[in-house]
Amino acid sequence: MPLERHPMWRAPQHHMDVENAHDHVHWIELFYDLIHVVIIFLLGNFLSDHLNLAGFTVFAGIFIAVWFAWADSSVFNSLYVSTDVKHRLLMSSQIVTAMVMAASIPHILDKGWLYFALAYAVNRFITGYLFYRTNRLGVEETVLASKVSRNFFLLAIVFAISAFLPKPFNFGLFALGIISIQLLYMLPKVGILECSRFVPRLGHMAERFALLLLIVVGEGFFKLVITLSEKGVYKVNPEIFANFIFGGFAVFVLCWIYFDFVGNGKPKNTKKWTLVSWWIAHLFLMLAAVMVGVALAGEVKVGFWQPYPLKYAAVGCAGLALYLASLLWIQCTIETRIAHRFATPNIRLFGIALAIGTFFIVPYVPALVGNLLWGTALISQIAIPVTRGYLVLSKEEQLADESEIKSH
Repeated sequence: MPLERHPMWRAPQHHMDVENAHDHVHWIELFYDLIHVVIIFLLGNFLSDHLNLAGFTVFAGIFIAVWFAWADSSVFNSLYVSTDVKHRLLMSSQIVTAMVMAASIPHILDKGWLYFALAYAVNRFITGYLFYRTNRLGVEETVLASKVSRNFFLLAIVFAISAFLPKPFNFGLFALGIISIQLLYMLPKVGILECSRFVPRLGHMAERFALLLLIVVGEGFFKLVITLSEKGVYKVNPEIFANFIFGGFAVFVLCWIYFDFVGNGKPKNTKKWTLVSWWIAHLFLMLAAVMVGVALAGEVKVGFWQPYPLKYAAVGCAGLALYLASLLWIQCTIETRIAHRFATPNIRLFGIALAIGTFFIVPYVPALVGNLLWGTALISQIAIPVTRGYLVLSKEEQLADESEIKSH
């Protein structure tokens, strides 16, 4: 085999220029996702330690920044099939920057900010270089790679400057940089989305979203297990143990309703605003999943008859409502599935309304009642569609059998 055809030395190629380019995620991308397990866990810890409006704002802002860094790198890997040695070394460098970002999160409000912002700037610079490299190698003959690389190089400078500014100017400049990234994608006429070759492998991106969703939702298990282990599993009473089991089941259902109704779903078309909606809806879905995971740690802090901790309830109810709203949003942007016949918008709206209503009831009722209401909002999202689907599809199957018998 000629050396340039071997994956270890083959130059990056736009997927449109590759015959039979597959949508499967490469192991390098999976390994890059692995560091986000730590980032999400530490972000959840940060929110647990700062359960107030200011703390939530910082948590949400950092989550969005980290998510966009992950997503921009994923877009490159979706556009360009790149597996050579240099690409692997660049991806390993991005993993290191993510490690530094993760380690900075517990102290991000003070001395940790310098390290987070500088690591983020280097991460953005590496993403820019990935695109620049394709342009330099002649892989991309249009302006796509040069435009993207220029944008990320300039924004890397902005993020680096924010590392040295005093509060609140550091956060303000950093936020401006995050907003600018998205505008540079979406602005009419000059945005990257206007480039004809900016067509990621939609199946590949759908799989990346699904894999990250597993990581994000799975953090709920971390919170529950670590909280219980710190208390001592042998010390808790049966009520707390029952709450713990309920929390684990809730985490499972969050994944269930995603994968049955929207997981690995491709957008219904390639129109700009369909792709943007699909993209942003996944961001809010994952933000909500982390909120729910943090809130479920409260299950181990209370028995049946005390009110559920109010701050945890606020995060959990708002998180579930946002999760279901984002799920509905994604459902509207992807290709229609059989399951969509039964998971109707009214069911999603019922869950959203009940999740919000539960928050106002929680302070006045035992945790057992709060869990029952919140659990109904969640479990109804799978119980009702599955029940309806079974009844309707069974009836349709019976009618089809009867029709076949009559035709003979």
